[in-house]
This record gives sequence, structure tokens and C-alpha cells, in this order.
Amino acid sequence: QVQLVESGGGLVQPGGSLRLSCAASGSISSIYAMGWYRQAPGKQREWVAHITRARMTNYADSVKGRFTISRDNAKNTVYLQMNSLGPEDTAVYYCNAHPHLSQYWGQGTQVTVSS
Repeated sequence: QVQLVESGGGLVQPGGSLRLSCAASGSISSIYAMGWYRQAPGKQREWVAHITRARMTNYADSVKGRFTISRDNAKNTVYLQMNSLGPEDTAVYYCNAHPHLSQYWGQGTQVTVSS
């Protein structure tokens, strides 16, 4: 069973950038779509973006134009480049298949946007 480990989070000032990585313990090439999700304090987890095997992408309106999702099947890794970060982006970020599957939830990586 594939395990997903997120990394790259941290504290960043408003307007800053971060690049998140999601490393899979096994091949993700057979997973049709991989996604990023986030959960802010006191809120439900929400979908952020996803990318298909053919590298077609889709984004939540709240991050469109600021975030870029990509995948490297050879490295079994999915990335999320986040630019122009604002306090509203503060959350724990998770990767998963899209639609998500319960067995793929990992620990996530904390992103905090604050001055």
C-alpha cells in the first residue's frame, strides 16, 4: 500500500512562497489523479488542487493563479508551488489521491502565513 509523506511547510510572511512535496513510498503512476487538500483551524478539510496522470490540472478558486501543482511519476512525488501566500492559506496541507481515499491520509505539513 502506498504511503504519502508531505513536507516543505513552515512559517512564511504574507506575500511569500513555499513549495510542498508529497513523496510516495510506492508508485503513483497508476493513480489517475493526485490532489492537495488543506485544513485550517476550526474548518473542514478542503480540496486545493489536483493533477491527472496526463498532467491536466484543476484548482480551487481561492488558489487559482497563485498555486501550481505538478507531479513527477519517476520520483513518485507530487508538488505544490504556492506563491503570494496570505494568512487565509494558513492550514495543514495534505496530499492524497483525487478523489481522496482514507488509506492515503498522512500527517500533513503545516503552513503558517504570518508577519
